[in-house]
Amino acid sequence: MQCPYEHALYVRVDNDDILLVSLYVDDLILTGSSPQMIKLFKKAMAKAFDMTNMGLMSYFLGLEVKQGVDDIFMTQEQYAKEVLKRFRMGDCNPINTPVDCRTKLSKSDEGKTVDPTHFKSLVGSLRYLTCTRPNILYRVGLVSRFIEEPKETHWKAAKRILRYVRGTLNHRLFYSHSNNSQLVGYSDSDWGGDCDD
Repeated sequence: MQCPYEHALYVRVDNDDILLVSLYVDDLILTGSSPQMIKLFKKAMAKAFDMTNMGLMSYFLGLEVKQGVDDIFMTQEQYAKEVLKRFRMGDCNPINTPVDCRTKLSKSDEGKTVDPTHFKSLVGSLRYLTCTRPNILYRVGLVSRFIEEPKETHWKAAKRILRYVRGTLNHRLFYSHSNNSQLVGYSDSDWGGDCDD
């Protein structure tokens, strides 16, 4: 069944077992709780389509995956290096935080307007990098608000994120196998932090 929230994701549930299949053009990524269910799916797909089993995923769309017996590491280190190079920040001085707490960004910021296409490209690259870098998500979300009419202050804030990424290239996500894993989400409302509201 196609997921109603993510149209490239298909989900099959049989009793307590689940199969997840992600589709990108002509590539499939699949996982599930039952090795037998995965095996049957692969067999059915091979019967219907000419396909190659590439084994465990190690690289996909800029995402590097290292799978161990009981753990998985995910990173976009190479992608981050490419982004730094594309925006001429490959040799920039790294910093310790992606946010300058003294800077409040606003749509009414004064200053020179920067090229919106170039700014959108940078923000889009940073947004994709958040797949494995939740530590930049907050600030990337903030600079994303200004893609229509970016000013020099917004550009500098986005470049500051790149400087932080440069200093933390080796950061990665780590998932370990555990029978008591829980998915937990957090939210923080800041009613006074948005200068434009």
